[in-house]
Amino acid sequence: MEIDAQGVYYRQLNEMIRDAVRAGETHLILRNVNGQRYIGAGLNGKQVTIEINGVPGNDLAAFMDGPTIHVRNNAQDGCANTMNDGAVFVHGDAGDVVGYGMRGGRVYVERHVGYRVGIHMKAYKNQSPVIVAGGTAADFFGEYLAGGTLVVLGLERGGRPLVGDYCGTGIHGGEILLRGEYDPWHVATEHIGVGAATDREMAAVRPHLEEFASAFGVPVADILAELFTVLRPKSHRPFGDLYIGRP
Repeated sequence: MEIDAQGVYYRQLNEMIRDAVRAGETHLILRNVNGQRYIGAGLNGKQVTIEINGVPGNDLAAFMDGPTIHVRNNAQDGCANTMNDGAVFVHGDAGDVVGYGMRGGRVYVERHVGYRVGIHMKAYKNQSPVIVAGGTAADFFGEYLAGGTLVVLGLERGGRPLVGDYCGTGIHGGEILLRGEYDPWHVATEHIGVGAATDREMAAVRPHLEEFASAFGVPVADILAELFTVLRPKSHRPFGDLYIGRP
């Protein structure tokens, strides 16, 4: 089913999408999307696929639980906000606060992501969210990470640092994988243990790297040609001493 979103108010567009899914449509193609917010928000159904042609607005796939979304352009801020399950593929850049509070599913961004990506991301029961950025990430990447996996590949840096300042500040769960060289002073090492990725860690992340490679036409061998560094939490209560004094 195709929907022409040109000039359509975001509430109307989202109601059209929900009506189509309720009617049994499983493959929706949206054309001429231009900043409409909340596409896919709260949508259920693993069988549902949405292809977005254009640039969706903030909170794409917020609270989504199962569908797959392909964005054939950039995505704005708040993509996958508190997403529970499903997958989002952004064939371009994504903005700030991608995956805020995300507790399941996968987000793959072909190029760069903005500030505070993965903030407060967490695992939930048997769910473990994943975000893979093919380019670079801006400041506060993985801030207060509580669970799941964040990956930055640096395939197209364009002169940018792999990650910005304060990477991993307050991390107390999950892990951050950085491919290739990065500036250590960008990482909040007072909260983080840093080391080379183990065989077990690479085996766990490989299916996500393969899914990224397949979606964006990158040979997985090229991705794996560089070594990965893993940032792991030193403590589950990194700021505990700030609130409760030592005995």
